[in-house]
Amino acid sequence: MARIRVLVVDDHRIFAESLAAALAAEPDVDVSAAGSGPAALRCLDRSVAESRRYDVMLVDADLGAVANPAGTLAVAQAVSENGEGVVDGISLVAGVRSVQPAVRTVVLAEKDDPHRAALALQAGASGWVAKDCSLQRLLAVIRGVLRDETHLPPALLTGVLRELTAARKHRTESEQLVESLTPREREVLRCMVAGLGRKAVAERLFLSPHTVRTHMQNVLGKLGVHSTLAAVALARRAGVGPADLSGDLAGDVVERGGQLA
Repeated sequence: MARIRVLVVDDHRIFAESLAAALAAEPDVDVSAAGSGPAALRCLDRSVAESRRYDVMLVDADLGAVANPAGTLAVAQAVSENGEGVVDGISLVAGVRSVQPAVRTVVLAEKDDPHRAALALQAGASGWVAKDCSLQRLLAVIRGVLRDETHLPPALLTGVLRELTAARKHRTESEQLVESLTPREREVLRCMVAGLGRKAVAERLFLSPHTVRTHMQNVLGKLGVHSTLAAVALARRAGVGPADLSGDLAGDVVERGGQLA
């Protein structure tokens, strides 16, 4: 009998261990529990080293924000929108999706929330399930996502579709704005996304700080935003990735008090 390896991630230890025990009673399920994002990442890392990868990860939607320890799966950039290595429930889904795409993730939630459910699906989750659902329902979802099914409560479908449609429209508009930039301005924007400030961008692109400041002001104007943080958020929606900083120093901060650094 093929066994399903499941990892339960919830910072409410009693809930995590109780759910793990209930799932472990199934003859075809092997299950472990982790009480935090970093603990989950260590479990996944160890599973790779032992050639016993997990099939499904069940993640608490309200997993507490905790620091991602160095050396754990190298997902700090993938799981953090603010670059601080914060691992919450939905960002953990995104990080694991980027480094172990074969692992199916299902988000366990206290309440239905179309906006957060849509964010979870965009991050790579295969399902959103109420914590108070029956064990049989949860097992059906676990087996379903392994068949590449996506599972949502029926009451959430309309709201999630509305959220995804709005996000797609927003992304299209953002992409059009980014396309209005010159190649040099796009290069500067990618440096901004990577967290570089004016002086660091100037050193990287062999330009004067004054020229870089002009480029940054042009980027903000063309994107229709008033701060570098807003420009970075728009760039991410448009799918703009950060400049490759391999071997580079991080440089100065991007923004101080809403002004260009």
